[in-house]
Amino acid sequence: MLDTLSQLPHAGGPPKTLVVMLHGVGSNKEDLIGLAPYIAPALPHTAFISVDGVEDCDMAPTGRQWFSLNDRSPARMMSEAARTAPTVHAFLDQLLIDTGIDESRMALLGFSQGTMMSLYVGLRRKKKPAAIVGFSGALLADENFAVTVTAKPPVLLIHGQEDGVVPFAAMPRAKGQLEAAGITVDTLACPGLAHSIDEAGLRRAAQFLAGVFSA
Repeated sequence: MLDTLSQLPHAGGPPKTLVVMLHGVGSNKEDLIGLAPYIAPALPHTAFISVDGVEDCDMAPTGRQWFSLNDRSPARMMSEAARTAPTVHAFLDQLLIDTGIDESRMALLGFSQGTMMSLYVGLRRKKKPAAIVGFSGALLADENFAVTVTAKPPVLLIHGQEDGVVPFAAMPRAKGQLEAAGITVDTLACPGLAHSIDEAGLRRAAQFLAGVFSA
């Protein structure tokens, strides 16, 4: 079982919906849970679950990762994501059992490498999650991508135009690939923003998630 940090629903009481948060390489579960207070007022009955990556980061003395980035070739990253995916699937399956919440009431939210994993796993669930939100990330996809997709939740991609870690061009490329596979995609470009998350992105994410959970 992966280590987590949680924030209970803003309104109190048991959660009716879940947002599962996957951090970037070299970070940990403490990172994204800090976003929850900014999103929670728009999602008063949602619990936020921030998850530690599956292994120690091999590029830094501290932090976690979902897979190694020592080899960043597309084929290698696809292979690494495929290796990690069963662990994430098992975690999500158990979380839904433990909370008694249906998959259609769970969204995935990722940053950077966490976006890569959120998209990789979320689009390959047996049942469709409520949504996927990806900050500053990329879609890992090859020529067979469309036929590997088993779930098509709505997706929101948010990316800084000055990102020097994951180039901004990854967002329109992902949008095109996702739409070609029949997935609905919204995007937000953040002018002047580097590899980070800003207030505009958080507001858009909150609005998007509130919309899909109320649908």
